[in-house]
Amino acid sequence: MALNRIQLCSRALLKVGASPIASFGDGTAEAEVASLLYGVTRDALLSGHPWSFATAQIALAKLTAKPVADFDAAFALPADFLRVLSVGAGGSGRGRGIAYRIHERRLHANADGVTLTHVFRPDESAFPPFFDQALIARLAAEFCLPLTENTSRTEALTKAAELEFARARTVDGQQQTPQAIDGFNLIDARG
Repeated sequence: MALNRIQLCSRALLKVGASPIASFGDGTAEAEVASLLYGVTRDALLSGHPWSFATAQIALAKLTAKPVADFDAAFALPADFLRVLSVGAGGSGRGRGIAYRIHERRLHANADGVTLTHVFRPDESAFPPFFDQALIARLAAEFCLPLTENTSRTEALTKAAELEFARARTVDGQQQTPQAIDGFNLIDARG
């Protein structure tokens, strides 16, 4: 069962010992804390690992305005963009291998077209259960101090969130073939 943002926050609030919420506009301290911290906490957790459910490849649109220095072309980033994983030459069939820089929410590169492999912000309905658990644990750690003012409990919840994050990364990492090391000089020298 996919959880929405209110259900995720409510489960985190229960872990803290606070009351669940029905909406971010409830007018309670719990709703205010949840509305202020949910988005940034979710995005930080999504950005912290190349999750299989939040990774995509896209051909970027080239902008008419050129970068001032260092690169020949600028490309528009997607609206749901969170983090670059790699950039490849458009039309080459490869999603990596191009030097780039992110500057002012644009990708700069020396290419006429690029393919971006990136982490994006999916809808909560796309979160798998292992990510839900990691996010709930992280939200509980973030909600604890403003709601309870208990630093020792916040520290314990933070440690639990780190363990849950590691567990989720392990599960997510088992959903693909391990990547081989390409173009490494010591391996190439062995022939």
